[in-house]
Amino acid sequence: MASEAIVELAKRRGFFFGSNGAYGGTAGFYTFGPQGAALKKNVEDAWRDRFTIREGNREIEAPTIMPEPVFEASGHLDTFDDMLVECPECGESHRADHLVEAVTDIEDAEALPGSDVEALIADNDVTCPSCGTALAGVTVEDFNLMFATDIGPGDAQPGYLRPETAQGIFVEFPRLKEYARGNLPFGITQIGPAYRNEISPRGGLLRLREFTQAELEQFIDPEDDEPPLDRVRDVSVRLYPAAEQQADDGDYVETTVGEAVDDGTIGSPWVGYYLGVAKEWYDRIGVDLDRFRFRQHLAGERAHYASDCWDAESEVDGDWIEIAGFSYRADYDLSKHGAHGDDSFTVFKRYDEPKSVERATVDPDMSVLGPEFGGDAAAVAEALETLAERDPDAFDGESVSVDVAGETHAVDTDVANFSVETVTENGEHLTPHVVEPSFGVGRTVQTLLAHGYSEDEVDGEARTYLSLEPEVAPQDAAVFPLVTNDERLTDLADRVAADLREAGLAVAYDDSGSIGRRYRRQDEIGTPFCVTVDRDGIEGDGPETVTVRERDSAAQVRVPADELAAELAALRAGGEFDVLVDRYETVATDVETN
Repeated sequence: MASEAIVELAKRRGFFFGSNGAYGGTAGFYTFGPQGAALKKNVEDAWRDRFTIREGNREIEAPTIMPEPVFEASGHLDTFDDMLVECPECGESHRADHLVEAVTDIEDAEALPGSDVEALIADNDVTCPSCGTALAGVTVEDFNLMFATDIGPGDAQPGYLRPETAQGIFVEFPRLKEYARGNLPFGITQIGPAYRNEISPRGGLLRLREFTQAELEQFIDPEDDEPPLDRVRDVSVRLYPAAEQQADDGDYVETTVGEAVDDGTIGSPWVGYYLGVAKEWYDRIGVDLDRFRFRQHLAGERAHYASDCWDAESEVDGDWIEIAGFSYRADYDLSKHGAHGDDSFTVFKRYDEPKSVERATVDPDMSVLGPEFGGDAAAVAEALETLAERDPDAFDGESVSVDVAGETHAVDTDVANFSVETVTENGEHLTPHVVEPSFGVGRTVQTLLAHGYSEDEVDGEARTYLSLEPEVAPQDAAVFPLVTNDERLTDLADRVAADLREAGLAVAYDDSGSIGRRYRRQDEIGTPFCVTVDRDGIEGDGPETVTVRERDSAAQVRVPADELAAELAALRAGGEFDVLVDRYETVATDVETN
């Protein structure tokens, strides 16, 4: 299945299309049509059910614009870059690593230094995709991906559109920990838009300038908190570790989550736990697991905050694309915001029993420091206190040196008044570590479309259909009166559609064209069940019945109209259509051509 087929179907059936077409379009921005918006929302709801509700986490919604100091602290201003190469002839900009990947066997050129990418461009005679000009010798530059803006009028405060939803969680940690009553572990989730000024957006929903993330930040005590690994210990996973990627004969490792954690293939039990949870969730929403893997980041590829990272990847149109990332971020984020912000990014960990500990302290004689250091005296005293906590042995000599504003100051040890005292402590302030599963919602949507796209024949007629799980399909059912010139049929069809909607199901109503064509329209948008109201269902002395057709198999059964809503709700919740086949009367499929 070529990507062109998905793009054409997506436009024609209202899944997604390029934005601002009336004004020439804007690269990297897509509008979700009625079917796509419904599919996307259902994916988000399924994610929320699994990673928020079932995990006992809490969800927030933070602003999408944040002030510059947030990103100075997080490191995004310095390190959130892609490799850019600009054509000297036409001026078009391109992702240098993508150009290299297109002409070599290298899968992750972004993990390489810029100088290596420049050499590969020259060695492989890479040319500009737009005009064909040779790019050998052109400098590969770092391009920061964040969108800048101003907050307020006049001398406005600089700000940025968030490049990830995570920072909105981290900066609010001082208040969020209060809601958790200071108890670890606890998790905060968020689903919302993020923005990256991509150099060369491409691939439909795969690389956008505005996209939706679903992220979980799990805050843990690294010494005491362990995940419930037994829940997913036996989940089978296909892993592509860094060592296998770098080996000449490297291959996948087919194993279980428990085995991979036990033998160290997955370094963090927390990351292993969420790989298992994610694998089961992707299976639940309809990702083809034969086209799915977890790939470990190479050392040069990891984000600046991650000590280890694995990606969930799906195969789409012959390429492996990242659809989620699982990072052990340690205490990087909270430590950075603690150092730059004006609040506490720690939690108080109470000991089971009070502990007697030795604590090094200083009590500097300010009557000496003041005349000697003038305006720097207070800073010198603070530096002495910090040094006493960090390196008590520094006070063993007759004098001790501290750095203040780039200048070294020597202080007599007796002036510092250094001492070691025994104190009783009831606990300590701990900076939590963070485990982050981060999901790309749009990429998941495109994966579901690609993996669900199917072609076959029904009654000798070719058809295209999307095999989407009922939980995520844009519509739950479609209702068809077989003909429109019989008021009894249209009345029953109207009542059936109303009952289904009252039960919370998304229902389409279609009375236009042959019944076969109506089925084909619903097949193409992935509607799992079509309900046909025909004369056989209203004649006779028994209860009114309707015909229910299952999308993938085209099998049909006749179901009492007053039981239909409950049956379809059960199917949407994960029930099997075969149960209906066993319970009710089957119907020949030739109704499709009537």
